[in-house]
Amino acid sequence: MSRRHLTTVLAAVGAAFILCIGLGYLFAPQSMAPDFGLPSWPRQDGAAFLRVKGVRDIATGLVIVALLVTGHRRALGWAMAAVVCVPAGDMLIVLSEGGPAGTAYGVHGATALAVAVTAALLLRERPAAPAIPSPVAVTH
Repeated sequence: MSRRHLTTVLAAVGAAFILCIGLGYLFAPQSMAPDFGLPSWPRQDGAAFLRVKGVRDIATGLVIVALLVTGHRRALGWAMAAVVCVPAGDMLIVLSEGGPAGTAYGVHGATALAVAVTAALLLRERPAAPAIPSPVAVTH
Protein backbone atom coordinates (compact mmCIF):
# COMPACT_ATOMS: atom_id res chain seq x y z
CA MET A 1 0.00 0.00 0.00
CA SER A 2 1.43 3.38 -0.95
CA ARG A 3 1.82 6.16 1.59
CA ARG A 4 -0.86 8.15 -0.24
CA HIS A 5 -3.35 5.30 0.08
CA LEU A 6 -2.38 4.80 3.73
CA THR A 7 -2.95 8.46 4.58
CA THR A 8 -6.26 8.43 2.73
CA VAL A 9 -7.40 5.41 4.74
CA LEU A 10 -6.17 6.90 8.02
CA ALA A 11 -7.95 10.20 7.36
CA ALA A 12 -11.17 8.48 6.29
CA VAL A 13 -11.16 6.16 9.31
CA GLY A 14 -10.45 9.11 11.60
CA ALA A 15 -13.31 11.10 10.08
CA ALA A 16 -15.73 8.16 10.38
CA PHE A 17 -14.64 7.51 13.95
CA ILE A 18 -15.10 11.09 15.16
CA LEU A 19 -18.40 11.46 13.26
CA CYS A 20 -19.77 8.35 15.03
CA ILE A 21 -18.60 9.63 18.41
CA GLY A 22 -20.12 13.03 17.71
CA LEU A 23 -23.45 11.51 16.73
CA GLY A 24 -23.40 9.42 19.90
CA TYR A 25 -22.84 12.50 22.08
CA LEU A 26 -25.49 14.42 20.17
CA PHE A 27 -28.24 11.79 20.39
CA ALA A 28 -27.32 9.70 23.47
CA PRO A 29 -25.03 11.91 25.57
CA GLN A 30 -25.55 10.19 28.91
CA SER A 31 -24.70 6.76 27.50
CA MET A 32 -21.50 8.08 25.89
CA ALA A 33 -20.26 10.20 28.78
CA PRO A 34 -18.81 7.49 31.07
CA ASP A 35 -16.33 6.41 28.36
CA PHE A 36 -14.83 9.91 28.16
CA GLY A 37 -12.95 9.40 31.42
CA LEU A 38 -14.17 12.16 33.74
CA PRO A 39 -15.27 11.11 37.23
CA SER A 40 -18.61 12.97 37.10
CA TRP A 41 -20.99 14.23 34.45
CA PRO A 42 -23.57 17.00 34.22
CA ARG A 43 -27.13 15.93 34.96
CA GLN A 44 -30.47 17.22 33.70
CA ASP A 45 -29.97 20.61 32.01
CA GLY A 46 -26.19 20.29 32.19
CA ALA A 47 -26.36 17.33 29.82
CA ALA A 48 -26.67 19.85 26.97
CA PHE A 49 -22.92 20.42 27.31
CA LEU A 50 -22.40 16.82 26.22
CA ARG A 51 -24.31 17.61 23.03
CA VAL A 52 -21.93 20.53 22.49
CA LYS A 53 -19.12 17.98 22.43
CA GLY A 54 -21.11 15.99 19.87
CA VAL A 55 -21.48 18.99 17.60
CA ARG A 56 -17.76 19.76 17.94
CA ASP A 57 -16.85 16.19 16.99
CA ILE A 58 -19.24 16.12 14.03
CA ALA A 59 -17.85 19.42 12.72
CA THR A 60 -14.31 18.10 13.06
CA GLY A 61 -15.20 14.98 11.09
CA LEU A 62 -16.93 16.98 8.38
CA VAL A 63 -13.89 19.24 7.91
CA ILE A 64 -11.73 16.14 7.42
CA VAL A 65 -14.24 14.64 4.97
CA ALA A 66 -14.56 17.90 3.00
CA LEU A 67 -10.79 18.27 2.58
CA LEU A 68 -10.36 14.59 1.77
CA VAL A 69 -13.14 14.53 -0.84
CA THR A 70 -11.97 17.72 -2.54
CA GLY A 71 -8.38 16.47 -2.71
CA HIS A 72 -6.84 19.30 -0.70
CA ARG A 73 -4.36 16.96 0.93
CA ARG A 74 -1.90 19.59 2.19
CA ALA A 75 -4.74 21.55 3.80
CA LEU A 76 -6.01 18.26 5.23
CA GLY A 77 -2.59 17.68 6.80
CA TRP A 78 -2.58 21.13 8.39
CA ALA A 79 -6.18 20.75 9.57
CA MET A 80 -5.38 17.41 11.17
CA ALA A 81 -2.30 18.92 12.80
CA ALA A 82 -4.56 21.55 14.35
CA VAL A 83 -7.14 18.93 15.36
CA VAL A 84 -4.49 17.20 17.49
CA CYS A 85 -5.29 19.89 20.08
CA VAL A 86 -8.75 18.41 20.67
CA PRO A 87 -7.83 14.90 21.91
CA ALA A 88 -4.66 16.23 23.58
CA GLY A 89 -6.77 18.79 25.42
CA ASP A 90 -9.29 16.12 26.34
CA MET A 91 -6.46 14.00 27.75
CA LEU A 92 -5.22 16.88 29.89
CA ILE A 93 -8.72 17.63 31.14
CA VAL A 94 -9.31 14.00 32.15
CA LEU A 95 -5.96 13.91 33.97
CA SER A 96 -6.49 17.26 35.72
CA GLU A 97 -9.99 16.24 36.88
CA GLY A 98 -8.80 12.99 38.46
CA GLY A 99 -10.12 10.69 35.75
CA PRO A 100 -8.44 7.36 35.04
CA ALA A 101 -4.99 7.72 33.52
CA GLY A 102 -5.64 4.63 31.37
CA THR A 103 -8.56 6.36 29.69
CA ALA A 104 -6.70 9.66 29.40
CA TYR A 105 -3.69 8.08 27.72
CA GLY A 106 -5.33 5.05 26.08
CA VAL A 107 -8.28 6.86 24.52
CA HIS A 108 -7.43 10.54 24.19
CA GLY A 109 -3.62 10.30 24.07
CA ALA A 110 -3.71 7.46 21.54
CA THR A 111 -6.17 9.42 19.43
CA ALA A 112 -3.93 12.51 19.54
CA LEU A 113 -0.97 10.36 18.48
CA ALA A 114 -2.90 8.74 15.61
CA VAL A 115 -4.10 12.14 14.34
CA ALA A 116 -0.57 13.58 14.65
CA VAL A 117 0.95 10.67 12.70
CA THR A 118 -1.69 11.03 9.98
CA ALA A 119 -1.06 14.79 9.79
CA ALA A 120 2.70 14.25 9.55
CA LEU A 121 2.30 11.67 6.79
CA LEU A 122 -0.04 13.96 4.85
CA LEU A 123 2.34 16.91 5.17
CA ARG A 124 5.25 14.79 3.92
CA GLU A 125 3.41 13.74 0.75
CA ARG A 126 4.76 15.02 -2.50
CA PRO A 127 2.23 16.63 -4.82
CA ALA A 128 1.05 14.33 -7.57
CA ALA A 129 3.02 14.84 -10.76
CA PRO A 130 0.97 16.43 -13.53
CA ALA A 131 0.16 14.16 -16.42
CA ILE A 132 2.41 14.86 -19.38
CA PRO A 133 0.61 14.44 -22.67
CA SER A 134 2.31 12.14 -25.11
CA PRO A 135 3.56 13.72 -28.31
CA VAL A 136 1.15 13.52 -31.18
CA ALA A 137 2.50 12.60 -34.57
CA VAL A 138 1.74 15.20 -37.17
CA THR A 139 0.97 13.88 -40.62
CA HIS A 140 0.75 15.98 -43.77
